[in-house]
Amino acid sequence: MKIGIVDYDAGNLRSVETALNYLGADYFISSNQDDLIKSDKLIFPGVGEAGYSMRVLKERGLDNLLKDYFKSGKPIFGICLGCQIVLDSSEESNTPCLGLAPGISREFSHSMGLKIPHMGWNQVKQQGKHYIFKDVPDSASFYFVHSYYPELRLPEYGISSTEYGITFTSGFSVENLVAVQFHPEKSGPHGLKILDNFIKGLD
Repeated sequence: MKIGIVDYDAGNLRSVETALNYLGADYFISSNQDDLIKSDKLIFPGVGEAGYSMRVLKERGLDNLLKDYFKSGKPIFGICLGCQIVLDSSEESNTPCLGLAPGISREFSHSMGLKIPHMGWNQVKQQGKHYIFKDVPDSASFYFVHSYYPELRLPEYGISSTEYGITFTSGFSVENLVAVQFHPEKSGPHGLKILDNFIKGLD
């Protein structure tokens, strides 16, 4: 089982790499389309700005790679920024995104007196049963760093929610794509379990 990790200059690769090393995963990091399309599963991490990240993806042809990979039916796991730009668009720089999942990335409202970015540990309330949360306690806490959050056009795709001034979607799944707004690779044993669940799949 070879795991590909998409490199598009959006940071956060080192912590993902450390977590996968701990789990003993067989993985590689690449920005090469030909290599990534051959992987059995794909991790799409990221931190940073949506507009810049989409420009880099397009310059490297990785936007089409991600669309083709999604169409192939092989599993994709989006993390943080990789959870936002798989949506149709982002309010950040009014950016058209990948359109793998129906929705938009919304900015937290400054009018509510919230500290933005939402940064630190927060509870994740599971919705229904999804394999990514197998053996992970409901309402366990995970590490967040973000100023934007996913808003789904079809709420039934949501697999978890979190409270920060509002209740927002912190995880969703569309066909072979699963994405989380928090950082499992920085969230201790529960986060490692989520990554392990993705690697092992439904077996």
